[in-house]
Amino acid sequence: MSGLAIEYGTHDRVREIVDRLTYCAEHVSLAFDDWDEPHVKGPGLYFAVVADRDYGDYADPMGENRWPRESCPTVFAEGAFVEAVGSVSRQQDGGIVVAVDGEIEEQMVRFRDLGTRSGETDLVDDVSYEPWMGSRHMSAIETSVRPEVVATVTLSEESGRVSVFRDGDAESMQRADLGGQWRGE
Repeated sequence: MSGLAIEYGTHDRVREIVDRLTYCAEHVSLAFDDWDEPHVKGPGLYFAVVADRDYGDYADPMGENRWPRESCPTVFAEGAFVEAVGSVSRQQDGGIVVAVDGEIEEQMVRFRDLGTRSGETDLVDDVSYEPWMGSRHMSAIETSVRPEVVATVTLSEESGRVSVFRDGDAESMQRADLGGQWRGE
């Protein structure tokens, strides 16, 4: 490996990107008040931070689902990013691809299951599912073990849980625990 290689998982700017995605998902979760209502689907999100723009090898387009790049091309667009996340979480479906420079891809995608590409069968051993995981979370934890993926972040549309997956490990917070000491009741 070249001395110019960047360790994205510990790179300050990339960590800031993952934090922005996480905090925004938490904001959307806390802003929705009907999580306990029967037959109500809440907002949902699935972000993947990728170090390789050739993610087409393990992702397929999700039809007409698009990120609004014209109003929010990057996670660093502050207010525009929060607004776009709120809208997309309620109106679109699919994974949102974010590059390590913070740029957001327009086309939303469905990430393929592990083992669909050659050389991926070994990665399956790095994945351990938890009972609370639904299909979005199972996909996110699988996607997180791909070498090209730095992290994935999800917001559960069933419970408001926010999770961050890195290398097959999950850090997950139930909605009641989001915001910790900063959360006003």
